[in-house]
Amino acid sequence: MSGATELTLGDLGERGIQERVLRPRYGALEGFGDDSAFLAAVETGCELVATTDSCPTPVVNILAEPDLFHAGWLLATINLSDLAAAGAEPLGLVVNYTLPKTTTVAEFERLLDGVDACCREHRTKVAGGDIRDGATMQLTATAIGRCVPGSRLRRSGAQEGDRLLLVGSPGYLWAAALVKTGRASLPEALADELWRRACRPDAQLKAGRILAAGGLARAAMDVSDGLFATVRTLCEANGLGATMTGEFELDAIVAEVARQSGLHPFELAQTWGDWGLVVATRAEDAGLVVKTLWGEGVPAQEIGTMTAGPALTLGADGPAWEGTAQERFSASSWHGGEAATLVAAVLGHH
Repeated sequence: MSGATELTLGDLGERGIQERVLRPRYGALEGFGDDSAFLAAVETGCELVATTDSCPTPVVNILAEPDLFHAGWLLATINLSDLAAAGAEPLGLVVNYTLPKTTTVAEFERLLDGVDACCREHRTKVAGGDIRDGATMQLTATAIGRCVPGSRLRRSGAQEGDRLLLVGSPGYLWAAALVKTGRASLPEALADELWRRACRPDAQLKAGRILAAGGLARAAMDVSDGLFATVRTLCEANGLGATMTGEFELDAIVAEVARQSGLHPFELAQTWGDWGLVVATRAEDAGLVVKTLWGEGVPAQEIGTMTAGPALTLGADGPAWEGTAQERFSASSWHGGEAATLVAAVLGHH
């Protein structure tokens, strides 16, 4: 390794950047490292939180004819999902678009349609923003939300013995990729539904608010970089390890694609791109939390237990869990690519 003054961001990777560069500067700030940043407690009896994220090239725009609607939807989703992990109610998005001058008006309107449609789906809106010209497209948004004082969910707060729950329906994006690349096939109506779900992932805002309001979660994080990266980060934030069950209940359509592709449900569920939540809850509350969320139409299932040691394992006496992670400033950072190669990289050769 080169000297400290010669280190690059690629040498450190995303996790190293946070620990070596950002934590020494900002670690004393309340909420440092959480999905959403704490802004202030205001006189109206709420806490304001904010998050900002840029939109990568959507996988679905590599699998089929590119459509900026999908980029717009994803831009809104990735920001609203961070608010969900805080248990916040969204107040609005502020957007920033850098677009080439060759972008057509029709393409720009498709981008706006995607952002607006996702905002409507989650009962929020675009509150303002900025647009400028540039050589390449860059899409960024900042989402503002509010929490009831004392209820805000954070990545820290979990304890040994807490149960880990996955909130949401995993596997749709990469199941669609398997169908698009010919590794599985479905009747047209089912294939269309799978594709629709892959193109329009849901931020779990409803679940986040339910968990926060009921005091049902000790810690939470959205699944933006894959289940492995999410659980690993939650464990690091709490000085704990985790034992995963390695078992998942997939929706029927996703389970059928996994079966045809020779994949165990866990292999498909641990991928990224479906924007669920991982929640740590007291062992005695786990059943109630699952039942409560399902009662509100939100899928949830228990996937593991927080343990004293730092290890991540599959089963109590099982092997180390070395899962798929999408980590920026590393070899696994998402930059797009050729569809079949991406599927092989994320899901392996089966």
